[in-house]
Amino acid sequence: MFSDLTPEEAQFRDRVRAFAQERLAPTALERAHEPHFPWDTAKLLADEGLLGLTVPKEDGGQGATLMEAVIAIQEIGLACPKSADVVQAGNFGALRTFAEYASEEQKARYLPGLLSGQSLLALGMSEPETGSAITDLHTTATRDGDEVVINGTKVWSGYSADAPLFLVYVRFGPGVGGIGSVIVERDTPGFEVGEASAYMSGELWAPLRFTDCRIPASNVLLGEGGFKRQISGFNVERIGNAARSLALAQLAFEIARDHVAAREQFGRPLMEFQGLQWKFAEMSVALDGAQLLLERAVRGASGGLPSAYDTAVAKLASNETGFKVAHEAMQAMGALGFSSKSLVEYCFRRTRGWMIAGGSTEILKNRIAEHVFDRRFSQRPS
Repeated sequence: MFSDLTPEEAQFRDRVRAFAQERLAPTALERAHEPHFPWDTAKLLADEGLLGLTVPKEDGGQGATLMEAVIAIQEIGLACPKSADVVQAGNFGALRTFAEYASEEQKARYLPGLLSGQSLLALGMSEPETGSAITDLHTTATRDGDEVVINGTKVWSGYSADAPLFLVYVRFGPGVGGIGSVIVERDTPGFEVGEASAYMSGELWAPLRFTDCRIPASNVLLGEGGFKRQISGFNVERIGNAARSLALAQLAFEIARDHVAAREQFGRPLMEFQGLQWKFAEMSVALDGAQLLLERAVRGASGGLPSAYDTAVAKLASNETGFKVAHEAMQAMGALGFSSKSLVEYCFRRTRGWMIAGGSTEILKNRIAEHVFDRRFSQRPS
């Protein structure tokens, strides 16, 4: 999948690939249909050194590059799509923002469990009335001596049904400058994790409700004025999203390719029909193009954080390509591709969700247009 790796990166890719094919691929289909977070897989990946890849060694991580983390998530995704979600949670999501901005005391308290696969940090960002317009969030955080009191509701939080820890976006005061974030433990009084529901992909989420929930002031990750730093860290989450989209699309492509090469209809292999040849040619071009845009975003990252523009372009291309390729792969395989006996239908469902999660494709187009015209376009009524 990668166009230009250094010898060290290629060696790392080969190691991860061998591990993934041996330890994860044989049970990938079974794992894909398990709705809960796979703690056993998290421990396995941690033991292999694939969690906390970009976290500095002095903090207990691997001290690797963002490119190595992308290599890991894509190689794991090519072998086992569900396991790629664990790599995401342990490298790209809320954990990456936490590792970037946490105090030394916060790191010492929470990173060991997160990097060993024994804990999990979910993100509380969206609200019932606040999705793409995240700066309109209503969940409040009021300082009261050495405590912070939280009130509000969060929805659509991945891993919320299973996570022991939550990184929650909150409002300390008015405006964008009043937005920050806090760490909340699952068993904190005044914090309720509601009944779990399933996404189309089968993954679970649960609403998070805060009613005069008191946490120590030491659990504030970023206080007032922290929003822009949080969002810059969130770009890494989008890179992980894009990388998984392409990995699952590539997996669906390869499964379908092998199917049409072997299956015969009307006395000859399906691959000999020009209609299918063109489908696979178009899929191959789209995969290569999106992969190059993803690599550009990763190679251009400054201080481990990719630019907003490169990230938006990479995620948009990867999301749209991922879903298109999974869709065409399923079509090429007919009923087998549509069946839960194949990983292709899971890849189809999963790639569709990433066109919404982590910044919808429509929002990404807005951000790209702002770069094109070098001006901010407000979505709010004048």
